[in-house]
Amino acid sequence: MPENAPWEYTLYIPNDPRAVTISRRTLRLILTMHGLIRLVDTAELLAAELVSNAVRHTMGPAALRIAWSTGVLKIGAWDADPEPPEPADELSLSEEADGGRGLTLVRACADLWGWQPLSRHGNRGKLVWCELATV
Repeated sequence: MPENAPWEYTLYIPNDPRAVTISRRTLRLILTMHGLIRLVDTAELLAAELVSNAVRHTMGPAALRIAWSTGVLKIGAWDADPEPPEPADELSLSEEADGGRGLTLVRACADLWGWQPLSRHGNRGKLVWCELATV
């Protein structure tokens, strides 16, 4: 497969904290196999934060979506909760806080991020995504 050809992968995961590690390792393998090793560290951090939020804040299954097209890597986490993600207010983050930094890290490390509500076969949910540009 040519390096510039678009591709997309989806990894369906259960609501289990171990899914975060599995998602990170799967992402690393995919990027390595596609010759995008230079993106691995940042992409792993972003995917871990997105999947962690999907697993921690919802009760149902989730999915990691990874897509590459025209020099842009798009990482997304789907979950069954239709409520929008709530990034922590930077002033409310304290050094002692156990959580709340995930979307702040995504906002700081990604070139672009957002979310969109989804509906499929009567099921509602959302996709929280971010992009890393390589050009």
